[in-house]
Amino acid sequence: MTDDSESVREQPRIIALWSAPRSRSTAFLRMMMERDDLVVLHEPFSVLAGFGEFEIAGRTVRTETELISAIRGLSTERPVFFKDTTDFHYPEVLADEGFLREGAHTFIIRDPAEVIASHYALNPDLDRADVGFSRLHELYTAVEKAQGEAPVVVDSDNLLDHPEATVRSYCERIGLRFRADALTWRSGVPSEWRKTERWHVDASESTGFVRREKSYADTVESNAYLAEIHAEQLPFYAYLFARRIAVEA
Repeated sequence: MTDDSESVREQPRIIALWSAPRSRSTAFLRMMMERDDLVVLHEPFSVLAGFGEFEIAGRTVRTETELISAIRGLSTERPVFFKDTTDFHYPEVLADEGFLREGAHTFIIRDPAEVIASHYALNPDLDRADVGFSRLHELYTAVEKAQGEAPVVVDSDNLLDHPEATVRSYCERIGLRFRADALTWRSGVPSEWRKTERWHVDASESTGFVRREKSYADTVESNAYLAEIHAEQLPFYAYLFARRIAVEA
């Protein structure tokens, strides 16, 4: 195991990565799964919202409040990293200022035109709110208010184009040791992804942060409904984009 840099802040016990769906957050989580110094949870809040329950540390939780309590308890044993998506609204998370103050609540973004096309291809019944940028912005501002400082925002294009520099900067910002050996992994579908496997095909086939160019039948240029969603969501993305980590390759 390698520790390639010293953290500049005390390592947090809880690290969250919040994302609009289809923003490459699962690949980021896959990297974190390579580390042996974190407990990694895959989409605990969205699984709870979508399926009514979530299994954590040998127990089943059925409310956001129970889940927050379970994450806190687990973090007393080992640091916890979880990633989650804002295709759902999380009122109890937003209401718990103590939870928002704890640890490092971080964010990852992707060009909304790409997000919307990718999301619509998997879900033709896409609801405009489920694209998630407005909810992501809401979470960002809630965390900023609770912590009194701007949260870390990762631009997923930087992650693909400059993975080592981006991840190193992320780690330095939150106080986590950078691990170069975690930047690559074996392909495959972890058991935690089975319930939502069709949403994670690219991440399960990946072995690192590599750009995959895709084309879609419906885009914000060709589909009027998607264009409306894009116009609504773009200001929230732009707000977060302006606050992204600046990466020098």
